[in-house]
Amino acid sequence: MSLTCAGAAAAAECAPDALGVSRTIVVDPSEHARLGAFQYNESLPLRDREIVLTFDDGPLPPYTNRILDQLASECVKATFFMVGRMVRAYPHVVQRIYNEGHTIANHSQTHPFTFHRMSVDQASHEIEGGFESLRAVLGDPKAVAPFFRIPGLLRQNSVEQYLAAHNYMTWSVDFAADDWTRISGAEVARRAVARMEARGKGILLLHDIQPATALAFPEILRELKARGFKIVHVVPATADRPKSVTEPELWAVKRSNEPKIWPRTLVAEMDSPEPALSAPSPASFGIERFGPVIKVAMAQTFERQVIRDGGAPLPPVTLWPRPMRYAVPADAEVLPIPAGYNFSYSRPFRFAPERPKVAIRKPPKPKDPAHMLPGTLFPSQPAGRPRAVGHQLSVVRPPTNLTPQAR
Repeated sequence: MSLTCAGAAAAAECAPDALGVSRTIVVDPSEHARLGAFQYNESLPLRDREIVLTFDDGPLPPYTNRILDQLASECVKATFFMVGRMVRAYPHVVQRIYNEGHTIANHSQTHPFTFHRMSVDQASHEIEGGFESLRAVLGDPKAVAPFFRIPGLLRQNSVEQYLAAHNYMTWSVDFAADDWTRISGAEVARRAVARMEARGKGILLLHDIQPATALAFPEILRELKARGFKIVHVVPATADRPKSVTEPELWAVKRSNEPKIWPRTLVAEMDSPEPALSAPSPASFGIERFGPVIKVAMAQTFERQVIRDGGAPLPPVTLWPRPMRYAVPADAEVLPIPAGYNFSYSRPFRFAPERPKVAIRKPPKPKDPAHMLPGTLFPSQPAGRPRAVGHQLSVVRPPTNLTPQAR
């Protein structure tokens, strides 16, 4: 079945209240090489409350098949970024994804977590290997979109330049549901919906190899429909399918220029820009006159006396709070500044004695550079080193013999 026939058949079977696809965007990778507000300055030209569904790491039955059933029930199209070794293991699922009208995209051949530090030659083998696996299983090079998502989103400039030079569009994300971590299906749905509401539109990242995602996806679709979201399908431009006409500014990621400082002072209901209160005058700070020397009226003018040489000691000063024992004369032209005891520390700072330096032994480097801590977002690294962005491919490895067994 061709892509056109599959789409026509699905449209005829759609229920009247199905979520469906509101519109299709045709993109040209040569004009927009990188997408996704999480890492780049461009994303898809979506309108408010428009969502693009994307799935990574598959296919893996039965979870991918269950998600495909749910997509078909709502006549929704998505983009599947598939791993080459999974494609070779489950070709019949790849063919079903294509026949049902979804976009076929590449997620590397073996899903390594080293794209951020591997050479361009190494990256090219992973990239081209993934495309080769997809084309071999589908039997038609045109069936595979020139879309690529870097495993773990572990980007580097040289790899992105290679992708752009070969007219491959690099996809990042706008938001994710954290479904690769050890959370329940209900929590996956909650995070997906909350982040879609917070952003209002964008590219959602899910993983069709995760059982929690398969359990959460019906709830995600129900919430999308109930909250008035629309689904947008993305396909590549071809000779017989021209790109969608869009304004250039619609691709730009709009970021707030407001500094993220907390707490902030909000000015509300101000009729004029003029301040409501006058600024303090120099006399408010004890300045009697201007000139080469500024005279300051100290607090002892009204509050405490000065001990003269050889004089009797003054009575002790009661710590704050204490009653006021003086009154400022009505004809006073200068107000006192705060007394010195208001600025004294009740507990003076003391420096701890210097500790002897102890040699710190570095932890052994893991043998497998792609080793991941279970259920975490980042690869395990020795303490003190910066962590790169990434997520765990927590999936049972496909059989070493990639030829599917007959059932």
